[in-house]
This record gives sequence, C-alpha cells and structure tokens, in this order.
Amino acid sequence: MADDERIAYLSGDTSARLDPAERAELDELRGLLTDPAVWAEPHPGLAERVVGAVTQAASAEPVPTALPVDGDSNRRRRPRWIAIAVGGVAAAVLLAVALTFGLTSHPSQSVEYAASINGTTLAPDASGQVTLTKTPSGWKIHLHAKGLPRRDGGAYYEAWLKNSAGVLVPVGTFNQLDDVTLWAGVAPSSYPTLTVTRQLVDDGPTSSGKVVLIGVTHRTH
Repeated sequence: MADDERIAYLSGDTSARLDPAERAELDELRGLLTDPAVWAEPHPGLAERVVGAVTQAASAEPVPTALPVDGDSNRRRRPRWIAIAVGGVAAAVLLAVALTFGLTSHPSQSVEYAASINGTTLAPDASGQVTLTKTPSGWKIHLHAKGLPRRDGGAYYEAWLKNSAGVLVPVGTFNQLDDVTLWAGVAPSSYPTLTVTRQLVDDGPTSSGKVVLIGVTHRTH
C-alpha cells in the first residue's frame, strides 16, 4: 500500500484494502493518535526534548530512500512506513506544543464591560466612568468619579449591581471615588446597572436608597 493510502486510513478512510497484519499495526497507531493523553497540555520542556529525540533518532537510523527489490519488498516496506508514521506523530506532537505555547503567549482578548455613570438629583455635579473586566476570580471593577466629597466617620459609599427585577448585589464600600477597585461575583450581562449609594454604618447591610451615581453597563470587548 502506498504511503498516502496509509495516511488516508489513519485519517478514517476504511475503504483501503489492507492485509490483516498491516491493518492491525495501523489500527494500533490510530488508537495512539486518538488517546486524549496525546493532546494534553505539554510540559514546558517537552518541545525541546521531542526535538532532541527526533534529531537523535534520525542521525542514528536514517529512513531508507532506495526502492526495494522484489525479494526484499515485504522486509523493507514496513520499516519505511513505520518511520514515516513515527515522524508524523513527532510532527503532530511538535505542532500541538507550538499551538499550546502560541495560545498561551497570545491569550484571547478578555471580556470587558463599561459605562458612563451620572449623578442623580442627590449629586447633580457628579460623573464618572466604570469598567468591569472578567477574571478567574470574578469581575474586577474599576471606578473613577468626580464631584462627590469624601465620606468618613461612619459614613461611606457603596456600589451595587442591579438586574432588571431590581435585585441588588453589593460589590464594595469605599470613602472616595477618585480611583476605586471593586469585585463582583455576578456578571454584568445579568446585572447591568451599577449604582453608588451614600451609606451610614447604622444603615446595616442593605442599601440606603440614597443613590448618587447610576449607569448601565454594556460590553466593549
């Protein structure tokens, strides 16, 4: 059987005619290629080790290039395609390593939401910007606003995310809004409205309802 036919069989084409021994060997090789462990994330040093092993094997036992004579056909044919198949597996491993490291070094763009936040009748001169970035730990919120005084001595600000049903999720407390980092465990896609309220320690954990900033987030990336 020609090499391209063997490759086609490994790719799933079962129409080729094979003798039982050759079919068994190709099935074993195909089984190795479909093993999930082959495509698992490689160790950082795997690429270098594979290249070294392939290079050493190639220098020690080169693949024969001469056409076999009739008497040696069965004896020489198998080592040649096995070498080609092994080379193909090594190339596939190297390709998987390259893709893995390529994706790691060029991560996909992060999901981000943003909004302009405006002052309410309680703070008509206030305004600001907010961004929400998805991370493995949750949504990192960066809030910057102006036009609001600092609050201390049991008085503070608190930010909330709200859904369409009016359910509030607290995302953090702070004293001033110049440069605030908050965290949320809910997604802005489900809780798109961000509000900031004036709070007192005596108010307890619920919202005071005294909203000074409000904005509706939208996806930017």
